[in-house]
Amino acid sequence: MTRVTFYLLAAAEDRARQRFACRLARKAHGMGQRVHIHTPDAEATREMDRLLWTFEDTAFLPHGTDVDDPESPITLHEAASPADRCDVLINLAPEIPEYFGRFERIADVVGGDEASRALGRERYRFFKERGYPLEHHAIGD
Repeated sequence: MTRVTFYLLAAAEDRARQRFACRLARKAHGMGQRVHIHTPDAEATREMDRLLWTFEDTAFLPHGTDVDDPESPITLHEAASPADRCDVLINLAPEIPEYFGRFERIADVVGGDEASRALGRERYRFFKERGYPLEHHAIGD
């Protein structure tokens, strides 16, 4: 069954959520896992694409926006789901993508502002009502 972990950030800015998603993607990729990052819209996909190239001074994370590319260890998109097997879904969108059940693990990144927290609570309830194993971690600045 899919495991769901909520990461509750203290920071409210979207950039903080994006940078944290990069850290999660780096960790999962380092463990040999394939990752898909679900973004809220096309602009957020472009921002994440740029950030994955630059968030570390000494390295970049190999990635692409073509979800049909089986060679890409990290994919990102606002609407399309990966065609091939992925292990980890990182959710940056306010909704849960309909294809979430195909992943072994979901990392849901929640911002520190009240609107993000309220949407995060709705997603948490969705998973809890359906019996998914849940975890949450508070992430400081």
